[in-house]
Amino acid sequence: MEGIKIHLKVNGQDISREVDPRLLLSDFIRENLLLTGTHIGCEHGVCGACTIQVNGDPVRSCLMLAVQADGCEVKTVESLIQENGELSHLQQAFSDNHALQCGFCTPGFLMTLSSFLEENSNPSEEEIRKCISGNLCRCTGYSNIIKAVKQAAQTVSN
Repeated sequence: MEGIKIHLKVNGQDISREVDPRLLLSDFIRENLLLTGTHIGCEHGVCGACTIQVNGDPVRSCLMLAVQADGCEVKTVESLIQENGELSHLQQAFSDNHALQCGFCTPGFLMTLSSFLEENSNPSEEEIRKCISGNLCRCTGYSNIIKAVKQAAQTVSN
């Protein structure tokens, strides 16, 4: 099968590759770009572990083909680290509040919440719960995640 050439920007870097038209964006990110922070959980878009941002919106990368990202700006969890190597406010808040838990779902939560906090810098607990309702944590530790989001929002607003 002949590949299709795609051009996209991933975490600020221009990328051009020839890909199989059936290649999932999640597999492209992990296997072709070696950005393994994006986790693949259910492969049905249910768990949210593979959430990335495409043109600023949270997207399930296991439900999108790599060719659909042609011309898009993609951000993975690796984009959250600051240029000086320090954690972002949201990552630090997750660490401070023990919201990481086993860590498998964490990249999806971080990418969902970083987009959310850009639009709502002072969310209520109800708004946070609604935002993360599409991300599943099998450790069942949502209360610490909510505490982390509140801390991150407060840090940014100060």
